[in-house]
Amino acid sequence: PTSAVDPRSRRDFWAKLFDLANAGTTILVSTHYMDEAERCHRLAILDHGKKAADGPPAELQANTGMNVIEVTTEDSFAANRALEQEPGVAGVTQLGIRLRVLLPETVDDPLGRVRSVLEGLDQPYQAETVPASLEDVFVASTGRSAHREDL
Repeated sequence: PTSAVDPRSRRDFWAKLFDLANAGTTILVSTHYMDEAERCHRLAILDHGKKAADGPPAELQANTGMNVIEVTTEDSFAANRALEQEPGVAGVTQLGIRLRVLLPETVDDPLGRVRSVLEGLDQPYQAETVPASLEDVFVASTGRSAHREDL
């Protein structure tokens, strides 16, 4: 609902929506912006027109079925390529200089697995387990990550 709207107007718009919701109005929002989705009380994630996940944002984030490892390294492009090739990695997303790596909860020692790949690149890095974002939830529940060939 706020595509191409400046940040101040966007906040004002959402404040008005919350006023309406607090007055008892049910509001249905359709968005591809996960930071907007996070403002909602309940979400439904659709994949090819079918519901892939639904629930409150915090519940969806807590139950992704994925471990999320955030990585910072000097050559994030090389790290991204290497991690995408690692068996068991469900997705790698670049956010500026950081990478978010998704591995199913069934993978043993996910942080160790990521560190092992990064150590093979012979460059300094930091890697830590972090909570899932709504974007992570989307990728996990739709079973796809954004790769260049998908664009």
